Amino acid sequence: MKGTRRSVLAGLALSTLLTTRGEAQTAPPSAGGPTSPGLPQPSETIDLWPDDAPGSPASLPQEMVTERSEDRLVTDRAVLGISVPRLVVFRPDRPNGAALLLSPGGGYKHVVVDKEGYEIARWATARGFTCFVLFYRLPYDGWADRANVPLQDAQRAMRVIRSRYRDYAIDPERVGMMGFSAGGHLCADLGARFDAKIYDPVDDADMLSARPFFAAPIYPVISMTPGIAHPGSRDLLLGDNPTKAMEAAHSPDRNVPDNPPPHFLLHAEDDDVVPVENTLLLRAAVKAKGARVETHLFQNGGHGFGLRKAIGKPVEHWPELWRAWAQTIGFA
Repeated sequence: MKGTRRSVLAGLALSTLLTTRGEAQTAPPSAGGPTSPGLPQPSETIDLWPDDAPGSPASLPQEMVTERSEDRLVTDRAVLGISVPRLVVFRPDRPNGAALLLSPGGGYKHVVVDKEGYEIARWATARGFTCFVLFYRLPYDGWADRANVPLQDAQRAMRVIRSRYRDYAIDPERVGMMGFSAGGHLCADLGARFDAKIYDPVDDADMLSARPFFAAPIYPVISMTPGIAHPGSRDLLLGDNPTKAMEAAHSPDRNVPDNPPPHFLLHAEDDDVVPVENTLLLRAAVKAKGARVETHLFQNGGHGFGLRKAIGKPVEHWPELWRAWAQTIGFA
C-alpha cells in the first residue's frame, strides 16, 4: 500500500487540471427520462475523455434510455449506445475522504444505472462516501479493440477521480471500485489489469495509477470459459467464436497480478444467471497471490438483487457487511 500511495501522490504532483470536455459539468446529462421524486440525484458529470474516446467508430452509437419500471416512484433505466463515457457524481454532506467508483451491470448489453448505480450511490453517500457512477461504453458498438473498451473507461475513470481529489475532498489513494454482474466483471478486470497498457495517454491524469484501493465484484461475471461464463456477456464482449487465448485474456481469475488489491466478493448460490463458480474461481486466484479476500455466499438471493430485491432476505445485509470489511482495510 505504501508503494501505491507514493506512486499516486508522485503522479498527482505532476498532474494538471483536465480541460474542455473533461471538466465537471453542472446539470448533468445523466441518464434521461423521469427521476424518482424526492430522491437525491447526481450533482454533476465528468466526461472521461477530453476528445473522442479511443477507437471511435466512423459512426458513433446513438445513446438511448429504456425505462423498465412500471412504478412511477421507482426508476429502473437501462442505457445503451453510450458514445460519451462519463462519471456522474454523488457528493455526501460530510465526506469521509473515501471515493467509490460504481460500475452497474447489464450483461454488456446496456448499463442499468439506477438499480446498481444510483441506488447504491445514495446509500453510500448517506454514510460519507463520495460516489462516481460509471457510464461505460459497450463493446459491441463498433469500437476498436472491443473487448478492452469497458476496461479503458474504468482505468481512465480511476485516474480522473484521483486527479480531482482536491475538488471532492478525497484521499487520492482511497478510491475503491464496486461492480455488479457484468459491471462486476469490469470491476474484477480492473483489479487484475490495472497496469495493462490498453490506450494511449491523453493528458496528465494518465500518469496516475489505475489500481483500485479494493475491488468488490458483486454477483460478478468472471470466467469467459463456456459452461461457466454468462453467455450473453461473453458473446457481447468477445464477439463470435473467440479463441481460447481471448477467453483467457478476459477472464480476471486467470490474470490476477502479484500485487492485487484486497477483494470483497459476494454471490447467491441460487443465482441462475451467473453461476456462483465465477466468484469461487476469482476467490481462489486472488488468495493464491496472498491478497486479502472477504467472501460471502448466501443460500438465496438470485441474481441482480442490488438493494431493492434483497429486502426481506438475509442477503439484504450485504452493504453493511461490505462497510464493516472496508473499515478493516482502512477504507471507511
